[in-house]
Amino acid sequence: MRRLVLLLIFALAACDIAPPAPPVSATRPGPPPLSPQTAAANFDAVAKAVGPQARRECRNRTSGMNCDFRILVDPNTRAPVNAYQTVDKQGRPLIIFTLSMIATARNADELAFVMSHEAAHHIRSHLQRQSQNAAAGAIIFGQLAGLTGGGSAAVEAAQQLGATVGARSYSKEFELEADQLGTVITHNAGYNPLIGVKFFDRIPDPGDRFLGTHPPNAQRVQIVRQTARQLGVTQ
Repeated sequence: MRRLVLLLIFALAACDIAPPAPPVSATRPGPPPLSPQTAAANFDAVAKAVGPQARRECRNRTSGMNCDFRILVDPNTRAPVNAYQTVDKQGRPLIIFTLSMIATARNADELAFVMSHEAAHHIRSHLQRQSQNAAAGAIIFGQLAGLTGGGSAAVEAAQQLGATVGARSYSKEFELEADQLGTVITHNAGYNPLIGVKFFDRIPDPGDRFLGTHPPNAQRVQIVRQTARQLGVTQ
């Protein structure tokens, strides 16, 4: 079992798994950065437009889920480019943008798409499903370690590894689901997802890594374009 655990750890390390939100990179030239005043005004307007649409989609698609989204800004000026969805202690969904993420967006459509994508994670119950997958992975790996005679340390290491593998098992599918529903929310909020998705032009492509957390950028763009076409959205 120790050999199996080590092999899996090396495999995970070799995959160079992408972080939850890859840092923006000037992989392709794009519009110049906005002024801080314009970026802040865009964020405020987008939050006021996307928030109500996210709540509407949440209530229409779920039952008993807390749909009272709060859209917040991380005040840490050193925080990397990122936007993520979480919940507070009361279970209220939070969408949090770092200041660098707001400054990086080249227009309101990009902000709207990212914000809608994060809202979609909550509506699709991705945090809960990821937690369930992690728990299942921990149980399976821990049982395997026990059956092969592993001691308490080996079982604990196997459980931790199993939780990591379980949590990442469907993360790519979750991202694509959030892209699809995020496209709908973006459109309903009055923004163009085909412009918003151009944000992917400026971030590193994670490729199709084994147990990677994000799918290739091209696959994500394809989902957005297909959904936008169904909505009648044009460039």
